[in-house]
Amino acid sequence: MAAARQETRTEPATADREIVISRVIDAPRELVFEAFTEVRHLSQWWGPEGFTTTTRSFEFREGGEWDFVLHGPDGTDYSEWIRWLRIAPPERIELLHGESRNDPNAFESVLTFTPDGAATRIEMRTVFPTKELRDEAVDKYHAIEGGGQTLDNLAAYVDLLRKGAEG
Repeated sequence: MAAARQETRTEPATADREIVISRVIDAPRELVFEAFTEVRHLSQWWGPEGFTTTTRSFEFREGGEWDFVLHGPDGTDYSEWIRWLRIAPPERIELLHGESRNDPNAFESVLTFTPDGAATRIEMRTVFPTKELRDEAVDKYHAIEGGGQTLDNLAAYVDLLRKGAEG
């Protein structure tokens, strides 16, 4: 009798601190990457449904920063800050995101832009410093829904860019 095969799967050590959101966008990855890396584009789509963005400063380079305010549909303003850690156009962006430069609860995100036929699969993999901060982001700030809405906004914006370039 043959021995039964045992399948072993391991989760990353950060699995309990992580949120992963992905979406396929019907556009070439260079265009999707450009929409994610130029402030004139970012301010048009960044954030969940109903939010708008005001940029205070923006420098897209490794070590550069984006200081901005997210304006919620209820009138609440959220100070936000991103430092671009590593950039590999048009494939990957690694960033640190918090409320401010000295935020002890800032989290790291890795964004990958992968060709999917004529489209692009974008994946946002976010790792929080602790499981509790991850759970708070999910429960209190609806990070999974908000991240999905943000990528939906990106897809809609890139579609407008693509149609504008064609027409």
